[in-house]
Amino acid sequence: MQYGMVIDTQRCYGCNACAIACKLNNNLPNNVWWNTVLTEGGATRDTASGEWPDNAMRFFPKACQHCRKPLCVASCPTGASQKGEDGIVFIDQELCIGCGTCLTACPYEVRTIMQDEPEYYQEVALGQWDAPEHKAGKAEKCTLCSNLLGRGKEPACVRACSMHARVFGDLDDPDSDASKALAKGRDCVRLGEESGAEPSVYYLQ
Repeated sequence: MQYGMVIDTQRCYGCNACAIACKLNNNLPNNVWWNTVLTEGGATRDTASGEWPDNAMRFFPKACQHCRKPLCVASCPTGASQKGEDGIVFIDQELCIGCGTCLTACPYEVRTIMQDEPEYYQEVALGQWDAPEHKAGKAEKCTLCSNLLGRGKEPACVRACSMHARVFGDLDDPDSDASKALAKGRDCVRLGEESGAEPSVYYLQ
């Protein structure tokens, strides 16, 4: 089993609803984002390349790629970074010593460690009642909303996408929505394939 995601870059228009849904549902502290949206285009964010009328711009939502061969897991000296039977890469907070080795090993720069105790924009916790706890000195990242999956729901970013650009499912199951999306034969890319990590997020072109 390998949970993964297929993202249609022709549908994504960079609204950042996925990033905001992730932040709210997981009660992420100030300045912490597990999900971001990259712009492929001009020299700055949300700008197109080229000159009118030959402009081009695409968006690549990026979070943990939940790799089949995660380099973060292989590099972790305490075994805190692990890969579950469902393919989700996760961090055991009790084992994490905040050494930052996994941050260096990850080709996607999607892990973070807060040096200070977390601060929040609101005085009350937002999002899901079982959102993960955030602690200073501990590595953290996207969990594919494993708490929601346990309740039979999809990740928050998938549910929030108004353009249905994200398709989630078991990549090892040919009948899953994600596998069916890939089976249509459209060209796709995976970020950082040269690392050998075998990311489980595919971007349809």
